[in-house]
Order: sequence, then C-alpha cells, then structure tokens
Amino acid sequence: MKILLLNTDDFTGGAAIACRRLLKALLTYTDVQTQMLVQESKSGQEGVIQLNNSWFAKKIAFLRFVAERLYFLFSEKSKEVRFSFNPAKFGIDISDNQYVIDSDIIHLHWINFGFLSIDSIKKLAETNKPIVWTLHDMWAFTGGCHHSKECENYQKSCGNCEQFLKSPSPTDLSNQIWQEKMLAFSKANLTIITCSEWLGNRAKKSSLLQNIRVESIPNPIDVQVFHPIDKTLARQKFNLSEDKKYILFAAMRVDAVGKGFAYFSEALSMLDARLSKFGNQTSNIEHRTSNIEILIFGQAQASDFESLPFKVNMLGRLSDLATIAQAYSAASVFVIPSLEENLPNTIMESMACGTPVVGFDVGGIPEMIDHQTNGVPPNGYLSKYKSAEDLADGIFWILYQSDYQSLCNNSRKKVLENYSEEVVAERYKKVYESLLI
Repeated sequence: MKILLLNTDDFTGGAAIACRRLLKALLTYTDVQTQMLVQESKSGQEGVIQLNNSWFAKKIAFLRFVAERLYFLFSEKSKEVRFSFNPAKFGIDISDNQYVIDSDIIHLHWINFGFLSIDSIKKLAETNKPIVWTLHDMWAFTGGCHHSKECENYQKSCGNCEQFLKSPSPTDLSNQIWQEKMLAFSKANLTIITCSEWLGNRAKKSSLLQNIRVESIPNPIDVQVFHPIDKTLARQKFNLSEDKKYILFAAMRVDAVGKGFAYFSEALSMLDARLSKFGNQTSNIEHRTSNIEILIFGQAQASDFESLPFKVNMLGRLSDLATIAQAYSAASVFVIPSLEENLPNTIMESMACGTPVVGFDVGGIPEMIDHQTNGVPPNGYLSKYKSAEDLADGIFWILYQSDYQSLCNNSRKKVLENYSEEVVAERYKKVYESLLI
C-alpha cells in the first residue's frame, strides 16, 4: 500500500507540521509505504520530496502565489481578509507526476497558495485513484474562505459573501468557486478526514460534501519528543526563576485578529487587579505582580507586549522540538485566546508536556480541554467565547489550583490516549485499507 501525502510545503503553519507528523507516524508505526510531496521543502525530514528544487521552479511557484493574490485583489472586501480567502485559480497539474502514478492513494492536506488549483484537484480525481483529504480548515467545502465564522452559506451554494467580497451577490466569486468545486468533486473517489469533530460536523452539513464519506481523526504528536520535563530543569534552560508562575503565549502574528491577543491582554489586566484585591484581603494568595511573569515564543517583538502588567520574557522563534518542549514544560499554564481554531497543535504540545491549557470554547478546542465535564477529570479550563473575564478566571484557577499536579497528569493522559502517533497512525491505516478493498 503506497500513500502519497500532498501539502504546499513542509514548514509553514500547523497543517505542514501535522502532515509531517502523520508521515513520521505512518513510517514508524505501520507498514504503509508513505511519502510526502511538497512544492517547497525546508525540513529535511525523511520521506519528504520536493517537486522541483531549481531556481526557475521556485520563481514560478512565487509567481503563482502572486497571481493568486492579484486575482483576488479585485474582489476582496479589505486587505484584512487578503489571506483568508483563496480562489485557487493557479496551480500545478501533477496528475502525470511519477510519485502520483505510483501511489495507491493520494492524500491531500493544505494545498493552497499556488500549489494546487481546483483544476489541479479535478485532474487528480480523473486518475480514478482514491483521494483522502485531511481538512485543517473549511476551505475544501466553501466558496473560497478558510473559516466562514457565523456564515452558513456553504450549506447551500455560497454566494452573497459579505465577509470577504466587496460586491457580494448570488453569483459572486464565492458562488463561482463553489460551482467549480462541485464539478471537480462530482466524479472524485473522495474521502474527507477532519482533525476535529467540530469541523467534521460542519463538513457533513456542507452542500459540496453531500454523500461523501466524512471521518474525524486528530493530528498525531510524538509523545517521546513532547513529554513532561522537570520544571526546575526546564526553567534553567531559559534562565528563569524556579519559584515564579509563568504564563505562556505563542505568537506568530500578534496583530492577527483571529489569534485574540486583545483578549489575552485584557485578561492579564483583570488578573493583575484580582491578585491585588485578594492581596488586601488574605495573606494566603501570592498577589505580587513580581510573582507572575509571561513567556512568549514565536515571531514577535518585545514592543508588542509593553502594555502587559507582568514582566515579559521573549524566548524567540523556536524551531528545535526539544527546546519547544522545554518551553512548554517551563510554563505553569499555556493560554490560547484564538477566536477560530480547528484542533491546535499548540494545545496538543502543551498537554503532552504536562502543562494545562486555558482556551476559548470555539472550534475543536472543547474536544481537547476537559473542564467541569461530568465524569471526566479536568485537564485545563475552557473559557466562555470572547470573554476576557472568563479567560482571566481560567488563568487564575490553574495558577492557584490546589491539585495542580493532577491537571498536569490529566493533560498528559489525554494526549497519550487520543493523539499519540501510534493511535492516530493505526486509525489512518484502517481508512486506507477500507478504500482498497
């Protein structure tokens, strides 16, 4: 059984990371022959193949990306939505690629930004090979957006796209793309995999995926790499104090509205005020702001966090997995205030390292964080959506939890039972086998 994974690249974003992790899981825990074909590779991981490494090929790939953005430029509502909508008009026909020809199953992941167009997908469907598509967002079943938010037009035929298009109408660009996808999918031997039940439920309601098999399988994680490290040792790695409480926030783009930094900032101000209030009433609560500090890792500047009421420690952009695991282990709590998420790798990584998580009740996050659930030991705190006050409640609850170690143990247990490479690889193998009977 030969499986070919397809992703735009192997280094940018959660989908690329998840795809690489699946590749490793399948190669390690199953007898499935698996390779990953990408437009551009930087990881150096075993089994990853780059389409064409020449200077000319890279320039053409960049031009396809630019052409895609320019095509949408004339329709976009504002520059804020520029990368939230992909028309997929420009891509490569890889149906005659030898790796595609040799495969038994073609497994798509995130293929936008000039890698595969809708027509490219149609050409792959015409090979009559089974196609598995792991969805990391909603793009496959919408008229172009990656997250529809409250819009449910994808359940019909899109059109009237007020969120992303400056001239919405029943036959606007979103409806045109929907029509193109319907044609491309009509003869495809397609199986949809979603990383969360939340996304799976949305996929099942979509008009484009009617009568198409939809299953939910989470992304895998290497629990040998991401594992609990003694907090004293982890903090020594980053020259941190052994006796402080550290709140971890991961930032690639602080200004990205969907990442919810404004709620995180407001929640910290509320936490600061609450600790001061408790400090005036009881000596049992450590209320001094000097006892709490913030950890930031990712592509961000110190100036982005000047307004926060606690000291900020910038760990920088971390790429070494062992160092990332140490950062999670050094933290007392990981906070993810995202306003739209599928099944975040960061939550999985933090829990695998035994660090509890606070996040909003949105997307697939409630499937990961067990909080005040009947019969299920808590492993974190699920905050009311867009409530900075409840986010602050969650941070406070975890930092001053009387049985904090149980939260840590429960977090690790959740990952071992649901997201380990061995568990996820076996679930994918069963899907593959069912398609080749």
